[in-house]
Amino acid sequence: MNPETDDPKQVVLQVGGVLKKIRKEKHLSLEDLSELSGVSKLTLGNIERGETNPTIGVLWKISKCLSIPLLALFSTENSVNLSRAGKGLRIAGDNKDWVIEPIFQNVSNEMETYRAYLQPNSSYYPEKHHHNTTEIATVMSGTLSIHVNNESYVLNQYDSISFCADGQHSYINQSDELVVLHIILKYGV
Repeated sequence: MNPETDDPKQVVLQVGGVLKKIRKEKHLSLEDLSELSGVSKLTLGNIERGETNPTIGVLWKISKCLSIPLLALFSTENSVNLSRAGKGLRIAGDNKDWVIEPIFQNVSNEMETYRAYLQPNSSYYPEKHHHNTTEIATVMSGTLSIHVNNESYVLNQYDSISFCADGQHSYINQSDELVVLHIILKYGV
């Protein structure tokens, strides 16, 4: 992944090319991938051709059904990567209240790091992650409620939480300030 890429069209083309490569390596047709992911064949084709910018929800569905980390859809091979806040790739949720910036992915695809932004007075309910995935979230600014399996936890600046992310969880910002988080996803084996 090249987090310095500021051209959204280039990022969309890169994701499309990577998705097509992975799909073909797994010997799947667009129809097969559509059935597995629940994403329409038309949408998948548009993603592969770089004609649409998919939401985070669509990308989670695709990565989960392919049993790959989300950032594998953005992968390139560089020995040094630099991630600057507000620069490069940004992926928004359906209503644009939740935005993530992929920061890093380790070589073995077992861990990913994100910078996430949750708009004031909004919430985000992510897709369940891959089986046996651990999520670690640290609040960098603001105050946030995180709900995990019917329990609620309030995190202030620099507080962290770790939980199994293959169940239901949500992020809720009830303040008038933007909340910034660092999130690590550790995929189980």
